[in-house]
Amino acid sequence: MERLALKYKDALQALSTLEEILKQPFSIIVRDAAIQRFEYTFEALWKFIKEYMKEREGIISNSPKSCFRELLSLGFLTEEETINFLEMTDRRNDTSHTYKEEVAQIIYGKIPGYFSGMEKLLQKFQQNLI
Repeated sequence: MERLALKYKDALQALSTLEEILKQPFSIIVRDAAIQRFEYTFEALWKFIKEYMKEREGIISNSPKSCFRELLSLGFLTEEETINFLEMTDRRNDTSHTYKEEVAQIIYGKIPGYFSGMEKLLQKFQQNLI
């Protein structure tokens, strides 16, 4: 399987685990697990996008934010979706501070919306990979 297809599969698998934890009733353990799953799902997603941009568009993007801005210019994301992904990047960077209760609560509260955005974006790529 080619590298791009593997990265896409990894992103889908990670998204699936995030969806699974979001169905669980709230507890501190579920919250913390959801944050960790958000963290690695985000990483798998942006690394897939980075590879897609390189292989299919000839664009080198070395950061999540540059990848999402490029997706806007290519028409994969709307301006509103791009803003959401840029915010998501900031929240991903905040995951190392979830020992602070208020940070953990903020991130956890945003994960369902982030999940929806990531799912929608990956669906757009499915057509381009077949």
